[in-house]
Amino acid sequence: MRVYLVAGELSGDILGAGLMQALKRRHPQIAFRGIGGPRMQAQGLESLYPLETLSVMGLVEVLKHLPGLIKVRRHLKRDALAWRPDIMVGIDAPDFNIGLERQLHDQGIRTAHYVSPSVWAWRQGRVKKIAKAVDGMLTFLPFEADFYADHHVPVAYVGHPLADELPLVNDRASARQALGLALDVPTLAVLPGSRGNEIRFQGEIFLRTASALRERLGALQVAIPAASPERRQELDSLLKRFPELAASTVVVEGRSREVMTASDAVLLTSGTAALETMLCHRPMVVAYRMAPATYWLARRMVKTRWISLPNLIAQETLVPELIQDAVTADGLVETLLPWFEDEQARSTLEQRFAALHAELQRGASERAATAVTSLVEHGSLDPETGKV
Repeated sequence: MRVYLVAGELSGDILGAGLMQALKRRHPQIAFRGIGGPRMQAQGLESLYPLETLSVMGLVEVLKHLPGLIKVRRHLKRDALAWRPDIMVGIDAPDFNIGLERQLHDQGIRTAHYVSPSVWAWRQGRVKKIAKAVDGMLTFLPFEADFYADHHVPVAYVGHPLADELPLVNDRASARQALGLALDVPTLAVLPGSRGNEIRFQGEIFLRTASALRERLGALQVAIPAASPERRQELDSLLKRFPELAASTVVVEGRSREVMTASDAVLLTSGTAALETMLCHRPMVVAYRMAPATYWLARRMVKTRWISLPNLIAQETLVPELIQDAVTADGLVETLLPWFEDEQARSTLEQRFAALHAELQRGASERAATAVTSLVEHGSLDPETGKV
């Protein structure tokens, strides 16, 4: 079997390596070619470009790199048509990959896309382009599969790799000990975001909230995972404005899952962190602020009732969401307090999150490999891999 793989960033390299491992167990003589990083190359991928080639963020940056990206896509198309793979799998990077998938699909090569773009949330018209580009969409989440099924796009719900990676049982006390936190003091995890602008919009409000919550509870320790040395520097600078809070706050680089597990509740921005918190089985409050113009535009484009993945997965409001002007220290304190004062409510939500975790823990790499094999051997997705 020959498989053409195109990944565009670190997360795609991790996913691609897992898929390749699972495919190699089924097809020992398999060959891989395309674009990937060190993990995919270690599994045998012949990569034509560095992984970072497609990692272009922001409108201005994309426009600046657009001629080069078009050149890369043309080269990959020519190369794939000459190599004649049994299937091409685009891993995330939808703006680049779906166009390439369409071009190869039109030339008779089977195609699949691994990791659904947020087409269910905004720019839903893209689903028509996707339908013409892929023989199968491989999704992480069940509501994504429902969306594609409703639009008659062949789909396999394979489960989420994070759910496979994180244990179904975790230990709060051990996580606190590892972080140097007291075992018997209420603990809040604060995750204001991994980007500089997120720290700018939410960092001070989150710390003000933690300070006010500490006064209400009488005692509180805070743990903050910094996504990078730059974010840590920004957080340390912000904490200087809250000396009393700083005395009971631990800032660590990375280790976000350890911080979540150690906590009684988590205050965070929307995004993958909300899913990780759910998979650590911890109550949370999701808050998100952005530039006014961006918010104005987002309100008109986003089509979902919720912004956080736990609510989208459950299709009900399990997690409080505060957005834009609702993000105030007073509002956040009142929303967080029940997770500290009502032990029964906290325990019930933790149990619900554990159940959702078990549903998502499906062996994503193995299921994705089964779906890819089914497309190659039968020209369609095997219903056993998930929804179709």
